[in-house]
Amino acid sequence: MIKKSRSERRLHIKTRINKKIKGTIGRPRLTVYRSLKHLYAQIVDDNNHKVLVASSSKSKDIIEEIKTVKVRKEIAKQIGISVAKKALDKNIKKVVFDRNGYLFHGVVKALADGAREAGLEF
Repeated sequence: MIKKSRSERRLHIKTRINKKIKGTIGRPRLTVYRSLKHLYAQIVDDNNHKVLVASSSKSKDIIEEIKTVKVRKEIAKQIGISVAKKALDKNIKKVVFDRNGYLFHGVVKALADGAREAGLEF
C-alpha cells in the first residue's frame, strides 16, 4: 500500500466533499482556504461560477483589526465576521459551508463560528 502525502489526502477528501456540496444562487457556498501564513474565505455561486463575497487575512478592511492579534483563531474569527457582514450587505443569509478538505477544528471552526455569530446560517 502506498502512503499518500498530506496534500494528496486533502485533495482526495476535497473531491469527495465537492461531490455532495454545490452552491446555488439561493444558498451559495462558503469555502475556506488556509495557507501557512494567511486564511481566505469566499462565498461562491457555483451555477454562475462567480465569487460573490471574499475576505482574507490580507484584506485591507481586516488588516487594521488584526494587526495587534497574534492568535490565529482570533484572526480566523474576525475573517468569518467580515465575510458574514459583506454577505448580509448583499442579502445573503444562508450558505453551505465547504471546509475544503480541512478538518473542522482550529482556525476552520473559528472562522465558521465567527460567520455564524455575525448572522450567517449554515
